[in-house]
Amino acid sequence: MDLSTLKKPEGMISKRKRIGRGTGSGFGKTAGKGHKGHNARSGGGVKPDFEGGQMPLKRRMPKFGFVNNNRISYQVVNIKAFDIFADNEEVSIEKMVENGMIKGTKPVVVLGNGDIKKKLMIHAHRFSQEARRKIESAGGRAEVVTLVR
Repeated sequence: MDLSTLKKPEGMISKRKRIGRGTGSGFGKTAGKGHKGHNARSGGGVKPDFEGGQMPLKRRMPKFGFVNNNRISYQVVNIKAFDIFADNEEVSIEKMVENGMIKGTKPVVVLGNGDIKKKLMIHAHRFSQEARRKIESAGGRAEVVTLVR
């Protein structure tokens, strides 16, 4: 057996449908498109998601998500970032900005990722429980600044 003896299976190849070639061909005159209507026109036919004028599913479904305009988004600072400050130093939000820990005017939250060895007084808008515990166990203080909106 070799490649020259292979044949395609019976019925695999069918002749191309030649439309619009006269009435004797069986696909003359309207070329298999019927009489008038949307699908008889050039460029006609409907989109795959068209539902016959019914309100489409994508418009019937509720829109994704809920936007809470009163949500406060915080800038996150972890405990390990405070190692750059000297012992017994008072760390205000302005000092955090100067040292590149935060940017802009968004409120600041201090989280407890990492360790702190120095005794610091840290001012922020919020502290996680873990961060507050670590600051106080190092001998420092976590001072909450009131948020002005």
